[in-house]
Amino acid sequence: MQHHEFVGQVQARARLADIGEATSAIRGTLQTLGERVPEGLADNLAAELPREIGEYLRQTAPAPSSGVRFDRDAFVARVADRAGMDPPQAAYAARVVLEVVDEATQGRIMDRLQSALPADLRQMVRSGSRGQLPG
Repeated sequence: MQHHEFVGQVQARARLADIGEATSAIRGTLQTLGERVPEGLADNLAAELPREIGEYLRQTAPAPSSGVRFDRDAFVARVADRAGMDPPQAAYAARVVLEVVDEATQGRIMDRLQSALPADLRQMVRSGSRGQLPG
């Protein structure tokens, strides 16, 4: 998947106004994910994505041993802060970004990614764009 296709998929599925909002959602989600998972896993995932998008995972990579521990609510709050969105919108956008990541990597790394996350974040990764839009 190419960069423009990735951003376009996020914009369309998350129903964002423009590519700027889509890019903010992608950046916020992947920077936060990069904090949460082990550095090696973040690097492996980044290598499977378009270069410009994969770099977001590397910008906040944690120490090599393990990622920073936080739950779904903290994950969403961090994405919301980074993307300039309210929490319900950020939660939905993050689900969409993770869905597009799964498609872009053809699922090759998502099983490993999910095993590195707590149950509440695993559920978010699996939920994708299905479900309700924020308020």
